[in-house]
Amino acid sequence: MESKFKAYPLRLLAPSFDSTLTKLIIELEHLRKQEIDGTTPAYLFYQLKRLFHLLESVGSARIEGNNTTVAEYLETKIEGRGELSRADEATREIANIEHAMNYIEEYLGSGYPLNETFLKEIQQIIVQDLGREGDLHAGTYRPSNVRIANSPHCPPESNLVPAYMEELFSFLRDDAPSQFDLIKVALAHHRLVWIHPFNNGNGRTVRLFTYALLLHYKFGVDVADRIVNPTAIFCSDRDRYYQMLSEADSGEEDKLLAWCEYVLSGLKVEIEKVKRLCDYSYVQQRILMPALDYALEREHITELEYKILVLVVKKKEIQSADLQDLFERKSAATRSAAIKKLVSQEMLCPFEHNKRKYYIQFRNNFLLRGVMMALDKEGFLPIK
Repeated sequence: MESKFKAYPLRLLAPSFDSTLTKLIIELEHLRKQEIDGTTPAYLFYQLKRLFHLLESVGSARIEGNNTTVAEYLETKIEGRGELSRADEATREIANIEHAMNYIEEYLGSGYPLNETFLKEIQQIIVQDLGREGDLHAGTYRPSNVRIANSPHCPPESNLVPAYMEELFSFLRDDAPSQFDLIKVALAHHRLVWIHPFNNGNGRTVRLFTYALLLHYKFGVDVADRIVNPTAIFCSDRDRYYQMLSEADSGEEDKLLAWCEYVLSGLKVEIEKVKRLCDYSYVQQRILMPALDYALEREHITELEYKILVLVVKKKEIQSADLQDLFERKSAATRSAAIKKLVSQEMLCPFEHNKRKYYIQFRNNFLLRGVMMALDKEGFLPIK
């Protein structure tokens, strides 16, 4: 396939008043400003947020051809492998994306600006210690020209990359009305793919930068707010993602607006889906209880441990005295020993402000399998 470079200026687009895209912008603006009176405790929401980071990381790597499944990567968490061997490149690639997501949240949470240095740092984290998926020029723009396999688009020559990147960040800094924020996010995503600024890791970097832009424009994922998994928009149908990108490469306004509609419609689906997790009754009945049932059926926990954890889920938090009915004619020391065992297995965790009260934890233990199974059943896993 012959590829050609076709230059076009980056500009803000205004959809027609009666378009589907305008309707999406209005709906998403409403969701951005909407106060969500959630009943899910922050400590549970934080754990769910970490899981969505995992899904984001696996999904982004899968788009690039990494065949590691959610289940396979999950086992590295449960088994606590810690330092990954260099031979385990597929797993390390996903771990790097998780690391980059944490960096993005810490960076933006500290009030630092969106700039080229920030983008380069994201790319450097993504390709760190990788072989085939690494980059000898990590953290810098590509020094040579590239072509993309099976694509009619040829990225700009390497000497033009700095100017195009400067144009992109100038576009993002432009003080346009807030209703154009999501248009800017979608156009910036495409433009970065179009520029292809790095030797390697461009797709992963672009999708993480999109995550950063959503945080920047307050479509956020704060512990007490909502979780957004932008890669879910793209990884559920990789072929359509690449098709929409390719069509927008023409620079024609109708194709770019179609790209924006594609991105925003996917974002709306993800935000509305995740709003359900703000409702603790939903989390309790559709996520946590099925996860405990799953763990019991597979004998990851005992019958007594199951009953203790069910009580925790129902009450949101427990202390030793709450277990008296489960430990008839048993001493307080016996109850404490049962709690201590669950704490050692990281299934219970004491509160920082009150070490005698405990909440359920599922981040890196056998309960995680059941939680993921329940999330999958509820439609939260775009990839397996």
